[in-house]
Amino acid sequence: MITEASTGFPGYNSVITKDSATIGRILLENGYRTSWFGKDHNTPDFTASQAGPFDQWPTGMGFEYFYGFVGGDTSQWQPNLFRNTTAIYPYVGHPGWNLTTAMADDAVHWLNELNDINPSMPFFLYYVPGGTHAPHHPTPEWIKKISDMHLFDKGWNALRDEIFANQKKLGVIPQDAKLTPWPENLLKTWDKLTDQEKKLFIRQADVYAAYLAYTDHEIGRVIQAVEDMGKLDNTLIIYISGDNGSSAEGTVLGTPSEVLAFNGINVPVAEQMKWYDVWGSDQTYPHMPVAWTWAFDTPYKWTKQIPSFFGGTRQGMAISWPGHITDKGGIRNQFAHVIDIVPTLLEATGIPAPVMVDGIGQKRIEGVSLAYTFDKANADAPSRHRTQYFEMMGVQGLYNDGWMLSAVPIRPPWEIVGKAVTDPATAFKFELYDIRHDWTQYSDVATANQKKMQEMKDLMFGEFAKYQVLPLDASAATRLVSPRPNLAAGRRVFTYSGETVTGIPHGDAPNLLNTSYTITADIDVPQGGAEGMIQTNGGRFGGYGMYLLKGKPVFVWNLLDLKRVRWEGPDVLSPGKHSIVFDFKYDGLGYATLAFNNLTGIGRTGTGTLKVDGKVVATQTMDRTVPLVLQWDETFDIGADTGTPVDDHDYQVPFGFTGKIDKLTIAVDEPKLTPDDVQKLEAAYRAAQDAN
Repeated sequence: MITEASTGFPGYNSVITKDSATIGRILLENGYRTSWFGKDHNTPDFTASQAGPFDQWPTGMGFEYFYGFVGGDTSQWQPNLFRNTTAIYPYVGHPGWNLTTAMADDAVHWLNELNDINPSMPFFLYYVPGGTHAPHHPTPEWIKKISDMHLFDKGWNALRDEIFANQKKLGVIPQDAKLTPWPENLLKTWDKLTDQEKKLFIRQADVYAAYLAYTDHEIGRVIQAVEDMGKLDNTLIIYISGDNGSSAEGTVLGTPSEVLAFNGINVPVAEQMKWYDVWGSDQTYPHMPVAWTWAFDTPYKWTKQIPSFFGGTRQGMAISWPGHITDKGGIRNQFAHVIDIVPTLLEATGIPAPVMVDGIGQKRIEGVSLAYTFDKANADAPSRHRTQYFEMMGVQGLYNDGWMLSAVPIRPPWEIVGKAVTDPATAFKFELYDIRHDWTQYSDVATANQKKMQEMKDLMFGEFAKYQVLPLDASAATRLVSPRPNLAAGRRVFTYSGETVTGIPHGDAPNLLNTSYTITADIDVPQGGAEGMIQTNGGRFGGYGMYLLKGKPVFVWNLLDLKRVRWEGPDVLSPGKHSIVFDFKYDGLGYATLAFNNLTGIGRTGTGTLKVDGKVVATQTMDRTVPLVLQWDETFDIGADTGTPVDDHDYQVPFGFTGKIDKLTIAVDEPKLTPDDVQKLEAAYRAAQDAN
């Protein structure tokens, strides 16, 4: 379970336990040098700060070298980047720097360095680029290259037909496969769009495709380095292209910032046009419309987050091992799952699964090796992976010996912010597909196979019990704010020494959303004045900052790059000691309403007051606040800013404070529900249940 959606139940706490050694650790113990480049979405948020512990970081899980980012995604222009466990900022002062190229450079360097030291040393390189997860951040050269090809000018419906025809021509789907219907009840067809919509949506698809092509090119550079060392024939390469299924988190209109989508905000097309020329640059954190996503999942139904249909799970995979696999270009159609990769690597290397690691007995490794498919004689052999459960946010599915049981989604995955589906164990309608004769889940055969349906349901819940899937949880974005361990948990007052400290992740910092709070900075201004960041959390796509600008105190709330609310003192601070206080009174009931499946407590109004040396210098009322999440790849910083500015017009990072911070205090005063509040929320919850 990813850390952002983790809960306290076993199987959901985002912690990889000591009885499940990673493939990195297994190979390391058997003489391999191991590395991890790119995305690390395995480190729990509450262990991601400089305080550690680091046992859940790549370097603590058997990967000797790590160069990448911690979290679900990051800007490729200003990433949340680490070398091993140390934050690094190579983009500062280097416009045009992009992580997609930089991580390929670093991987090539690691390979060459290892080869120079000992050419006979076996290696394992886990390469996980940000692409094509949002934000889509290719370089301008790649955007132009793809745009000039006019791949998407005919729209998503024509594209879907073209992809389907090409899939059959290439032989990657059966010739009798059927193209699933377009969901006209959910998504517009291309001919129903305005000219402005078409223009924007083509741009969004061009940028996405450019990101994919750019990412693929840079992966090619890493593989080329292996070939240049003369090691390609004996290097097993497993290449998986996709983001589960294609992602629908861009909303039906696309978005200039994925952070907006995760706060439930859809930006009208006309307003999005102001980002048209910079789409894909660091001025955006973009994603594309769901209809493109659906088209890129051709020939299947649905998208990422829907595990019961192959549109949410199937991805292209290519395996290369030239010295051992002779059926070059051969196609394999056996059912397989990502859990089959580790058994495949162990069989290929001849390394047995460990029984004991560090004195701790190891769980049995699930999955089935795919090595049997390498031989052309087994091209049409039955799949050895017979049973596989699927579940995500309450949506359930089960594959078993050619049959697929599929829960029909109640909530489209692009409706990220909304009420949870109550009692997901019984809430869903199920369909049944005979995958042996229906590659795309086109024909529901449940009515004619009721006995099989019940067998599949019973088997599915048996698998759920076996693999810690229960209890089912069908909440979505509200799960982002579920209580979980962090270094700030239970604290109401946070006191900082004033030392410059940057890079504290959200999970270990004070959460100032949906609450009242006071930030007090005691500072010392030197002769000649001071400026710079005092304290910030967030950046260009959402966050706040307290700083001195040309000597004047400023507090800015960046409301997801749609609006900035600003408090500013009129006078330059004189040399000497000063106290700057920002006090915010929140008008809503806060996160507590979520326990009643009710969103009314979040994102409400509030009033902020900026004081200097006890005197009020500015007061503003915010007509709305950020409801759920700030930009996740930005951090809590004191004395400087990392990543991106909360206001580009005021400063650029790092904007270090040129005075001295003697002390910084943040006090949080969370709303508390009264008995009357609880009674009303309970009544609303019961009414909603009765209505359903």
